Amino acid sequence: MAELRIALLGPPRVERDGAPIEVDTRKAIALLAYLAIHPGRHGRDAVAGLLWPEYDTEHARGALRRTLSTLNKAVGPGWLAADRTTVGFARTSFWLDVARFGELVAGCGDHGHAPADACPACVAPLEEAARLHRGDFLAGFSLRDSPSFDDWQYFQAERLRRELASTLERLATAQIGQHRWDEAVDAARRFLALDPLHEPAHRQLMRIYAWSGRRGAALRQFQACQRVLADELGVEPLEETVAVHEAIQAGRLPPPPPVATAPAPAVDNPEHPGSGPAKAAPAGPAAAAAVVPLVGRGQEWAALLDAYAGVATDGRLVVIEGEAGIGKTRLAAELVGHARSLGAAVVGGRCYEEEAAVAYGPFIEGLRRVLAADRPGAQVAAGDRPRVGSLAGVPRHWLAEASRLLPELVEAHPDLPEPGPLDGPAAGRQFLEGVSQVLLAACAGPVPGLLVLDDLHWADEASLDVLAYLIHRLEGRPLLVVACWRSEQVPADARLRRLAAEARRTGHGSLLELRRLDAAEVAELVSAVVPGRAGAAGLLHERTEGLPFLVLEYLAAVADDGELPALPPGGARDLLAARVRGVGDTARQVLATAAVLGRSFDVDTARAASGRSDEEAVAALEELAARGLVHEVAGDVYDFGHGLVRDLVYSQTSLARRRLLHRRVGEALAAGARGRRPQEPPAASIARHLELGGSAAEAAGWHRLAGDQARAVFANHEALVHYRAAVGLGHPDTAGLQAAVGDLETLLGNYDAALAAYTVAAAAAPAAERWGIEQKLGAVCARRGDWDAAERHLAGAQAGLGTGGDQARRAGLAVDRSLVAHRQGRAGAAQQLAGEALELATEAADADALARAHGMLGMLGAARGDHDGALRHLEQSLALAEALPDPSARVSALNNLALAHRATGEVDQAIAHTRAALELCARQGDRHREAALHNNLADLLHLRGHHAEAMDHLKRAVAIFAEVGEPGTLEPEIWKLVSW
Repeated sequence: MAELRIALLGPPRVERDGAPIEVDTRKAIALLAYLAIHPGRHGRDAVAGLLWPEYDTEHARGALRRTLSTLNKAVGPGWLAADRTTVGFARTSFWLDVARFGELVAGCGDHGHAPADACPACVAPLEEAARLHRGDFLAGFSLRDSPSFDDWQYFQAERLRRELASTLERLATAQIGQHRWDEAVDAARRFLALDPLHEPAHRQLMRIYAWSGRRGAALRQFQACQRVLADELGVEPLEETVAVHEAIQAGRLPPPPPVATAPAPAVDNPEHPGSGPAKAAPAGPAAAAAVVPLVGRGQEWAALLDAYAGVATDGRLVVIEGEAGIGKTRLAAELVGHARSLGAAVVGGRCYEEEAAVAYGPFIEGLRRVLAADRPGAQVAAGDRPRVGSLAGVPRHWLAEASRLLPELVEAHPDLPEPGPLDGPAAGRQFLEGVSQVLLAACAGPVPGLLVLDDLHWADEASLDVLAYLIHRLEGRPLLVVACWRSEQVPADARLRRLAAEARRTGHGSLLELRRLDAAEVAELVSAVVPGRAGAAGLLHERTEGLPFLVLEYLAAVADDGELPALPPGGARDLLAARVRGVGDTARQVLATAAVLGRSFDVDTARAASGRSDEEAVAALEELAARGLVHEVAGDVYDFGHGLVRDLVYSQTSLARRRLLHRRVGEALAAGARGRRPQEPPAASIARHLELGGSAAEAAGWHRLAGDQARAVFANHEALVHYRAAVGLGHPDTAGLQAAVGDLETLLGNYDAALAAYTVAAAAAPAAERWGIEQKLGAVCARRGDWDAAERHLAGAQAGLGTGGDQARRAGLAVDRSLVAHRQGRAGAAQQLAGEALELATEAADADALARAHGMLGMLGAARGDHDGALRHLEQSLALAEALPDPSARVSALNNLALAHRATGEVDQAIAHTRAALELCARQGDRHREAALHNNLADLLHLRGHHAEAMDHLKRAVAIFAEVGEPGTLEPEIWKLVSW
């Protein structure tokens, strides 16, 4: 077959047998690039939608068909494969510069040093990798009619630029180690060109010049560093950079490292690289809102007051929804003021777009304000009344559960017991109850409390878990929960809308949809705010279309005696820009830093990252507050007056400056986290800032910690995002991270993704540990009902572990193989393996292995009609599982015991066990087994005559079963799950 070479680093270039090939459409190049970077099989509709978003499905498929034909003719037969539903490369033996780059860099990880370091043996592969980078990914190429492809191209380019920067930094370090000064200068200058604001690169280049006898060039490099920082940021170089400069001036720079000798590593033939994979409360209205009347919201205000007055013994949920700038936050703030005037305790939190991966974000924010207000001598922010709710009466075990989210609780209550095991029996429910108890206590008082959650359209899944748990348990709890979200960002089938609909069906919820102001209401608003503009109210209504935020910003941006110009195309952004333009240089620097930090920010971090002194930072914040751009929330925490203000300032900040500020913010947050317990640092925020700042290696480590933190509090979706980010940023523990990804994808029912992750983990894991990954692969195949594949993987695991391996582990494998044999109809083999498992578990005295072995024997007994024997084994299994940290064994024991009771006619007992298993399984997040338990419970309730509740559980089962496995693919074996 002809040789195919694809070069995408720089302008795209494709060669067949050494000769360049040409195609007549840019879409063909785009398709080839996408399939080469992602060589798996892709759904036709997904690819067509990516490249032809403006077409309907039929025409997009036709365009894809024609482009595939063109591409096939160009690259030759045998390379591409397409069927009715999928498209992709038929072979992966083509040469791709992106893949070769990754192989060269990853190969340096086998030299016996840390991934970020370099040795003499790294020089040749790193030089080759750097030469491959002819320019940015697909440089000069774009698809004007496909924003999604352009976004994909942009993120690929950014990722590869980060990898190139890391490669050049390591290359310069390796060349320094060999005293190859000219080559080191070239690598360091190229590294610096990628990010002229990166001071470590400036320092490295200064040292290279000095060590190679070019003292003048070293001093000029410092001057260049000064200029670029002053021009871009208005700041001086960091102390470390100044120290290097002074050492060079005084002739005190430490000598270069001695010339290192290279080991003799095995080097892959460049034409035949190794076969292993490459490691590759709302903060409140703006400052002026205190003097702006609430206009056009009479009905909604009355409905809010009625909802609050209607809270007696049972709580309620009120949703306020509408477009951005419609006044949701303002209306909620009015209710906060009203409730506080009656003596209510209020807790408020907000979600942030830039913190969507921070688990439980709004609840942490709100409760931290409560704890700050409870501290002796705590100052209360302007406009805030002292809180009424107190945590003093919360039982200590609930405080201990909540301390998983709020380590400050341990400082305030040093005698708190340790919370139970993170994966222990009912750990999920205990944790949610603990958080709920603390929230309820914080909102307790002589009148009903108020919990306000703003911008919930950006809520993470874990926060929605807490909200759902609380809303489902409002009976007997005098609390009004107010939830605000943007209607255009919450789809019709979103979990938020389902939760609100459920609350309304049960009579505990209501929905307020805010509309735009009409002409009369705009006139009323203008007369109240700027009476002299009353005559222009009609024109203002026409130009703002009645959006309250835009009306107020328009009035604020135009002088009292000026003309009302036509609204420029930018709308609100141009009006906001007019307010930002007059800000002084120092205040603008602090404002840009604050925008990088997010919607809310603290003074210390903003000062440290901006590079300004304490006095300059405070003066800048005072200026910004006076202009209504930010306002004080509590203590040293400030908030932008509106999210649009923050978005504008962030977008106006240059990419280079944002990158530097993100890095400085990440470093400042990381410095503040030193010495704290693993569950305490804001790892997700640190990881995000370091990643956006270009510090990929450091960001990878923090993403790993953020994933561990999220997983520890059952935030599986958020944990998955962080683990994948750590892998993408080159974290060295590929095997451990991919195994963790596989575990979470398995729980979520994404079995193809789980298998892919485990396969990568197995390839990267040390030989002695691969048996465990094989066992996980077998377990996923078993969940899909692919029993032959499951047995192959489990047999491989058994061979890898060996007969001399740990007895408890051998027992676990025997249980898994017994289940597979049972499903295959090999009853004798299943019984023999289960018996072996019990013997091994007994010898090992391992409770987990014993629980699983008894559970398997009980399942087999029930299958052959030995109900008494089955019950004995299953009751032993449950008794053992009760004390285990992993809830999986208890879920299995409860379910199988329920099935045994059903077989003997004890339906009520079966229902009780199934309910307990379902609650535990749902909190664990195991979607497939949760669906099976809903289905089992539906059958039991139907037997008992509870037909309405049975139908409800059946509908839930169907909905979850449909989510499990590959989207759009019917997998009957998945729907057949009853016991395990």
